Amino acid sequence: MKRLLALLLTVFLLTGCANTAVNGIIQWGEGGGTDTLMRPLCSYTEAYLDGSISLRNMPGGTGTVATQYVFDRPSDGSTLLLGAENPAMYDALGLSELTYADFDCVLLIGSETVGVTVAAESPYADFASLIDAAKANPGKIRLATTAKGGLPWTVARFIESVTGATFNEIPYDSDATARNAVLNGECEVTVMKLQAGLDAARDGKLRYLCVLSDAPVDALPDAMPITAYDPAFAAFLPWGPFYGVFVKKGTDPNVREALSEAFLKGFSEPAYQQLLSDLHVDPLGLSGEEANAWIEAWRLSSLSGLHAE
Repeated sequence: MKRLLALLLTVFLLTGCANTAVNGIIQWGEGGGTDTLMRPLCSYTEAYLDGSISLRNMPGGTGTVATQYVFDRPSDGSTLLLGAENPAMYDALGLSELTYADFDCVLLIGSETVGVTVAAESPYADFASLIDAAKANPGKIRLATTAKGGLPWTVARFIESVTGATFNEIPYDSDATARNAVLNGECEVTVMKLQAGLDAARDGKLRYLCVLSDAPVDALPDAMPITAYDPAFAAFLPWGPFYGVFVKKGTDPNVREALSEAFLKGFSEPAYQQLLSDLHVDPLGLSGEEANAWIEAWRLSSLSGLHAE
């Protein structure tokens, strides 16, 4: 992938910069779902860049800190936003004027299923009992979230829309810390991706009360689809977090395409595909207009069920 380095070097020489290293800014904290997918992807991709990708976690503001940072950098392809789904809804939530419309998608990696989880010893035997308790005690049951616009926050809005149940939402900086808050008793419930909670569920530490799906999930046969509780949830499905690699809009198309080519090769490595399978992430491997169309469809699905505060 020396063509990419040559393209980058040309841009950097024109802007007076001699450093051709690519910087990857991870939108969420270490150990979370985004971090877990991005680090190995960048490692595999480096071989096709014939260079290095310097990674930095920059959590905060539901990913707005990292998003703004990348947007403020030159549109030369040297700074990548390694993000999740959150920017697609920033404008609707009043979090930022930026959205993924201000970036070009280098690679849309995949999407995944999520579920409502509690600790193994939780008194809530099923999703219905949790909802009954939340409605009887509005705003009291502690839900570990990742701030406004994050995965648990968004699903809590769907639940509120259908059931009227509300929670005491306590923010954490990543999937991992939200999961740990439930495991150590700081919170009673959270919404978790399969990749973040499946091992703990198999070890008997967590229970998935339901999955955001209209059909059972093979990896969690005992977790009922949320539509089995109330078919009204079907209006918001399919829905789940997604992950992608982005550059600021205005990046030279040749640089963007060369980055897409390199990342697609890293994505296609058998070891990375196995990782996606192990983490129950449905691979996409899209870029350009295909990726944009997929993200826009996801956004419209989210807007159909989201009631921003």
